[in-house]
Amino acid sequence: MAGEGKGKIVNKGGKYKKIFIYIPKEVAADTSFPFKIGERVKIKINGKKLVIEKLEERRTNANSDSLVN
Repeated sequence: MAGEGKGKIVNKGGKYKKIFIYIPKEVAADTSFPFKIGERVKIKINGKKLVIEKLEERRTNANSDSLVN
């Protein structure tokens, strides 16, 4: 279990900024890591902290299996 590590903020954009946060493999491989590759997340600033949460998906209607992001 390695739920802590050193990451890095990088700008991968050219003309337009694209900011990425590098999460070390040791952290992402931890069994308690809450995200999957490609999953959409909610990001917010709370004081001096960056908070990343799962994005809750809503159903289009009660009888449908399709999801809306």
